[in-house]
Amino acid sequence: MTITVFIRYEIDPFQRDKFEHYAERWLTIIPRCGGELIGYFMPHEGTNNIAFGLISFDSLAAYERYRAMLRADEEGRANFTFAQDHKLILAEQRSFLRQVVAAD
Repeated sequence: MTITVFIRYEIDPFQRDKFEHYAERWLTIIPRCGGELIGYFMPHEGTNNIAFGLISFDSLAAYERYRAMLRADEEGRANFTFAQDHKLILAEQRSFLRQVVAAD
């Protein structure tokens, strides 16, 4: 069963450009560590401090392997450090979803 990790970020609205840079760096890191990156989504209109990331995995076990690989990945650690140093992410929530119905 495929699961999708839905990450809701509360970001500093005055550092959206830095968060976008942070998100773009995951484009190569996440697949290398075993995740299928669906995408990162930035505020456009309306709320200016909420962003989303969606990453799919074959199973929860695959997600756990990904987390271990991500912690060992030099670029992954550097990207986490970048976000911490700039205080881009004020809060983060993760939900684990499974698809019920697919769109045509």
